[in-house]
Amino acid sequence: MANLTPERLLSQRSRSVDASGIRKVFDLGAKLKDPINFSIGQPDYDVPPAVRQAAIDAIQSRRNGYTVTQGIAPLCERLAADLKAECGVTSPILVTSGVSGGILLALMAVLNPGDEVVIGDPYFVIYKHAVKLVGGIPVMVDTYPTFGFDLQRYEAAITPRTKMIVLATPSNPTGVVLAEAALRQAADLATRHNLLLLVDEIYNRLVYDTPSPCAASFAPDRTLLLRGFGKSYGMTGWRLGYATGPKFLIDEMTKLQQYTFVCAPSMVQYAGLAALDADISGHVDDYRRKRDLAAKHLAPAFEFAPPGGGFYIFPKVPERFANATEFATNAIERNVLIIPGGVFSERDTHFRLSYATSNEKIVKGCEILCALASGE
Repeated sequence: MANLTPERLLSQRSRSVDASGIRKVFDLGAKLKDPINFSIGQPDYDVPPAVRQAAIDAIQSRRNGYTVTQGIAPLCERLAADLKAECGVTSPILVTSGVSGGILLALMAVLNPGDEVVIGDPYFVIYKHAVKLVGGIPVMVDTYPTFGFDLQRYEAAITPRTKMIVLATPSNPTGVVLAEAALRQAADLATRHNLLLLVDEIYNRLVYDTPSPCAASFAPDRTLLLRGFGKSYGMTGWRLGYATGPKFLIDEMTKLQQYTFVCAPSMVQYAGLAALDADISGHVDDYRRKRDLAAKHLAPAFEFAPPGGGFYIFPKVPERFANATEFATNAIERNVLIIPGGVFSERDTHFRLSYATSNEKIVKGCEILCALASGE
């Protein structure tokens, strides 16, 4: 009898995707004693008390069963009202199991095998690999060194097989926020080429300089806007996001959610409703100061695009290192955890630093990285 081997059993789709490089660093960090952890992609503050209590109340009130697939009515109605006030859009709402769940549903709904998706490089890891998992082809657009939206580069990447453009603002891993002019250009580009514009705004509440415009405002008939609660409210493990966009697409994603995620966690949806009334302005101010602190201490040794949101900086590795993986390996040997840029990019020239940690560790860790960069 033949052995059941990975080659025999596992799909080519699954085998074509590597394990997340971020998770590999997380696993390594668990083995270190009190590391300076710049690798974590979540805030270091807890869920607001009122939001935690809302989840507890929902559990105690026995709201533990399935909800309707699209999400509980009070949450959907509140999100729709808020989006109309902010963005002027009246598109339907689908509550999802995190923004990642929304991305996967959208790709499943839109892509046929061989369809292309244009993605800015660097990118959040799920974009490229989720496209491949559903049979699509990711087409990368080099956005170095500013990580903005270059209209000519994006337009050059479009072919007759293109179905979608993916943008993120603020960006993970760069922290760059796209200006209104860039979002207008992206919307015009999608309109001229009859494409869907998918915009990931998971960090939309964590913006530190000029306000981040709502991407859905410029081409609502072809923009799928994805937002979530995890990053802003410290509830990353609760898996709550939402999508809004063209009705036919939201309807299709809702149908697919019935056969995959079923619904977002019931008690978390009630907590999400409470989160919309929570004041996180103190955290935003705190993270603005953390951003400034990290940037100040990295500037003597590194080049980086100014980050305007989220909690990331994406510095360039000094040329004396072969690549960012070598630099990150040396940093980890000094008890500082960072993510090499090759995890997020087709090139390995930068590294991602998350400043979602204490001010003391930001200063100490940046000093270690600067000393490493200078050869000390």
